[in-house]
Amino acid sequence: MRKVRSENTKPEIIARRIILDLGYRGYRVNYKKLPGRPDIVFTKRKKTIFIHGCFWHGHDCRAGRNRPNTNRDYWEPKLMKNKARDGKRAKELKSLGWDVLTIWECQLKDVKAVKTKIQNYLCA
Repeated sequence: MRKVRSENTKPEIIARRIILDLGYRGYRVNYKKLPGRPDIVFTKRKKTIFIHGCFWHGHDCRAGRNRPNTNRDYWEPKLMKNKARDGKRAKELKSLGWDVLTIWECQLKDVKAVKTKIQNYLCA
């Protein structure tokens, strides 16, 4: 677990590269002043983007449904807490007036679709 990174992960870097390709600048990374430390924050637009790993945050794709066979008593509650915490943080941000977008690790395989999703989110 010590080797699992929480910042500057490969999916985060891919997402930031997409945002730069779209021409957006002036965002914050891992903004500590907001609940949940969103991965990418556009402070002037009041928009946040979370980049979630499918396994760690319980996405409904194949990787997210995958569970370790050993030490299930540890992993099941841990992964469920992660998912519950994500929902709680999103609600907190919305109550503070921030828009929230979640991009899943598996979605980053289709760069064109993610570009469109981010573009629509930031223009709205």
